[in-house]
Amino acid sequence: MIVAGFGFSSRATMASLQGALAAAGGMPDALATLADKAPALAPLAHALNLPLIAVEEPLPPTLTQSERSRDARGTGSVAETCALAAAGPGAYLLGPRAVSPDRLATCALAEGGHA
Repeated sequence: MIVAGFGFSSRATMASLQGALAAAGGMPDALATLADKAPALAPLAHALNLPLIAVEEPLPPTLTQSERSRDARGTGSVAETCALAAAGPGAYLLGPRAVSPDRLATCALAEGGHA
């Protein structure tokens, strides 16, 4: 399963989220974000007819190390950590996070681990 993890500003719009997903370059099987951000991502999940996974702590480590993200959420990348956590044990990132054209949202794709 491929999960698209999202991190985004409270100013992000549907276009911001769509732009981040397009920049990530894939079509996931599910969307994920932090639990407190899930209501804002729900319209995109509904539009794409995909399940939405609300991620709780603890958050796995990430490739990207954003100082802003570390200060606000205690992780280097909300998008990457949400994708990894939602994809399950053994998951791996398909690449670093992608940023929306308006820079208000990020998206990272992770694939679930294979046993």
